[in-house]
Amino acid sequence: MPVINRIADFSDDMTAWRRDFHAHPETAFEEKRTSDIVAAKLGEFGIEVHRGLATTGVIGTLSTGPGPSIGLRADLDALDVEELNNFDYKSTHYGKMHACGHDGHTAMLLGAARYLAETQKFKGTVQFIFQPAEENEGGGRVMIEEGLFEKFPVDAVYGMHNWPGQEAGLFAVTDGPLMASFDIFKLTITGHGAHGGMPHRGIDPIPVAAEIISALQTIVSRAIDPVDSAVITVTQVHAGNAWNIIPDSVLLCGTARSFKPEVQNVQELAIRRIATGICQAHNCKLEMMYQRRYPPTVNDTQATKAAARAAEDVSGPKKIIINPTPSMGSEDFAFMLNEKPGCYVWIGNGSVEGGCMLHNPNYDFNDDILAIGASYWARLVETELAQD
Repeated sequence: MPVINRIADFSDDMTAWRRDFHAHPETAFEEKRTSDIVAAKLGEFGIEVHRGLATTGVIGTLSTGPGPSIGLRADLDALDVEELNNFDYKSTHYGKMHACGHDGHTAMLLGAARYLAETQKFKGTVQFIFQPAEENEGGGRVMIEEGLFEKFPVDAVYGMHNWPGQEAGLFAVTDGPLMASFDIFKLTITGHGAHGGMPHRGIDPIPVAAEIISALQTIVSRAIDPVDSAVITVTQVHAGNAWNIIPDSVLLCGTARSFKPEVQNVQELAIRRIATGICQAHNCKLEMMYQRRYPPTVNDTQATKAAARAAEDVSGPKKIIINPTPSMGSEDFAFMLNEKPGCYVWIGNGSVEGGCMLHNPNYDFNDDILAIGASYWARLVETELAQD
């Protein structure tokens, strides 16, 4: 079964919604305009609307009576990126941009909601979950902490993300880990400032920081089983503000990622041990912050089979990749998968030519896949909540 005809009929509407969201990006927990529009659209479709979870979250509940319940999730937020595109729907908010395609995710789920409200060819309940603050701030975790699944029970929950570089409309589905955990660390190395020409009068923290940066790379190569994937990246180095002054301190910030909690444990302990030891060797002080932001995104076996069936129904058997190579990127949908069985899939956004990679200032969501994604959501509901 290809794209659903009725959804194709209003694909221009989805494009208009998506481009409006793109022109008015809002970042974590500030998605007021976006959530207002989502709530209004759901109301127009005749869907029961609930607001307030995680500040700007929106839940739409559509029920045809007793039966199982399924959750479909889309993210609302944008990024702190200055857009470089020049089309007529480019960001109107300086320094903010939909550089990850959440505008498209929201439009696809709205399209599915419209279709399912019109046809109601399912038995049970659909919870349309429009989540704020996926980027860095863990809006999914906040929704769960505020009672998402107690207030809106589901038997399974599903998510979807566009994937640049993957053929447009091609689905990638895997059983087990698909995206990595996301941990952050901050190391403050304090020595003793001095004149740049008299380093012996101080304790220079800069070579100490350099030694730590280099040593951290041995964690993955020597402290973690070679069959386990992990990556540790120092992403920020801050020190000094003059040519001739050795600074008092250096700040290092970075991320650690993996697919297993036990590997997370090794990473955290090793970063602390290495940084502490090197600082002690050079008579520097160390302050360390380590925070586990997102767990790994791990799909359930049965939910993955359901997602694969729906994807194949829409795009055909040649447009689905089973068990793609997982990504070391992270996704806070993982918090929902820790609570309920479910599956997170990738839908191809097409070529990466012209800077179309995620989080790039030239990125744009591919409107040609809106009807495909909305049809996937609809078929997932119609097959998993099939009528007798």
